Amino acid sequence: MYCPFCAATDTKVIDSRLVSDGHQVRRRRECLDCKERYTTFESAELVMPRIIKRDGSREPFNEDKLRNGLLRALEKRPVSTESTELAINKLKSQLRATGEREISSEMLGNLIMDVLKALDKVAYVRFASVYRSFEDIREFGEEIARLGDQD
Repeated sequence: MYCPFCAATDTKVIDSRLVSDGHQVRRRRECLDCKERYTTFESAELVMPRIIKRDGSREPFNEDKLRNGLLRALEKRPVSTESTELAINKLKSQLRATGEREISSEMLGNLIMDVLKALDKVAYVRFASVYRSFEDIREFGEEIARLGDQD
């Protein structure tokens, strides 16, 4: 790793710690030439499956898109940022665990709904209403009734 201050190649790791619930390593480094210190973050680069959209097109998995969808559903709900990040990591693990190179957007949507159902029922109904394109209030009522039956 090059020093960001003087571009020297010799650096020393001073401290390492796990962050992001063990999904990243934070390292404090010191340049052996200029003695400046800086922080780096290291995480595993894992291959995520491609998503097959409803129209048949394929696109790479986009974690930002997943995060934005979850945050939109969880907006103004009493769910911590840590719980949201754990949910995202759980979803990514589930996707990798399929062992598939491609998965349907329907499968991804169902996984997201399962995670939201456990996290916050209101967020689940919000997401489901958009994902399943509820047409009227009756469909909302039916979904809420199903939720009540499962408790």
